[in-house]
Amino acid sequence: MQISPKEVSETLAMVAQQHLDIRTITLGLSIRDCAHEELKVSAQRIYDRLTSAAARLVPCAEQLARDFGIPIANKRIAITPIAEVCAATQAEDLAPIALALDAAAAEVGVDFVGGFSALVQKGASRTDAKLIASIPEALATTERVCSSVSVASTRAGINMDAVLLMAQTILKTAHRTAERDSIGCAKLVVFANAVEDNPFMAGAFHGSGEADAVINVGVSGPGVVCAVLNDLPPDASLTQVAEAVKATAFKITRAGELIAREASRRLGVQMGILDLSLAPTPVATDSVARILEAIGVGTCGGPGTTAALALLNDAVKKGGVMASSSVGGLSGAFIPVSEDAGMIASVEAGALSLEKLEAMTSVCSVGLDMVAVPGDVDVETIVGIIADEMAIGVINNKTTAVRLIPAVGHVAGERLEFGGLLGSAPVMEVNRHAGTVFAHRGGRFPAPLNSLRN
Repeated sequence: MQISPKEVSETLAMVAQQHLDIRTITLGLSIRDCAHEELKVSAQRIYDRLTSAAARLVPCAEQLARDFGIPIANKRIAITPIAEVCAATQAEDLAPIALALDAAAAEVGVDFVGGFSALVQKGASRTDAKLIASIPEALATTERVCSSVSVASTRAGINMDAVLLMAQTILKTAHRTAERDSIGCAKLVVFANAVEDNPFMAGAFHGSGEADAVINVGVSGPGVVCAVLNDLPPDASLTQVAEAVKATAFKITRAGELIAREASRRLGVQMGILDLSLAPTPVATDSVARILEAIGVGTCGGPGTTAALALLNDAVKKGGVMASSSVGGLSGAFIPVSEDAGMIASVEAGALSLEKLEAMTSVCSVGLDMVAVPGDVDVETIVGIIADEMAIGVINNKTTAVRLIPAVGHVAGERLEFGGLLGSAPVMEVNRHAGTVFAHRGGRFPAPLNSLRN
């Protein structure tokens, strides 16, 4: 596919007027060869691997931004899940690996490194259990390390023992980082149907089916879509709305395709995927919630919100997939509460509840993302929230996730301040009727009938 000068000109206009950016360039790296029975040796190998392979990533991204006039918000690294790499060691505490990752990330200048992760959707190995036990300390003692744990898939069902373990881990992480508004939980994701090529944090890791090193790019552009929809007449049909979103998503994705190709060429690394998700920022005009309101919903969270989000997500995928032969990752519309000014306003107006967010996740790209809840929430409630979200992903054969932040010392109606792209999170009330039995039954939620596809 050829990228024309006209496309470049249109892209520059979107950057100047509507906050278009490339959300992330993520270097995916295999670190399987860093395994060693001595944890210190493995940590040093991992540090050496990242600082060598990613040495040119940030300078290259900065030069690309200058050359093409398109801001690149984040530079990131995703690695092989650490639970796989550390299977050879007898060490019980894997937090030192996180320290090595954090040091390497600081050395090369990336914003985040993802992959302090485990995949336990069908069962946990001894190393998986050690990694999960190390998460609170790892996230409390590092700045740039992100962690994810896959507890469910359509083919395996839901590992309910792992769901309980992760609920406990979320609470421990919240308390371990309580003096910083429980920010450790902002770097921790629980997944159903996790993908191996996701460039977005906190859930990125480098899957076993990937090449040794790849470049994955995530685009953004809610402000561009919102501006286009605001220009439509009020009597425009939903078909016209969908067509406008498709055309805009095509242009946004082409900008990402350009950056991905050039980054791959300049770094001499295989191009992986282009994730065409609409990822919001705390900037008021760069909001998925405002897009839904531009479609016609009175306030995000009100009746019609789920339908509007379904239309948006579908149109983004249809438009984006025509712009690149390498679409992957999550691809769609993100609805992280703290990172979206419109979502925050809707929560504070009483229009958007946790239950409505859950309904919206059935048709969007991820799940309950960057949701702060009162710090006194019990483990059974967190188990129920995670299990509900995992069930949506498993039954509908889609990726869903939970990034929940129990705000220690805070109650509903207060706000956590994280800064940067993480924004600020209004503390949302939760349904307190989880009970004490469901969370502790354990076992495995069986795979649904639609998993039998062979």
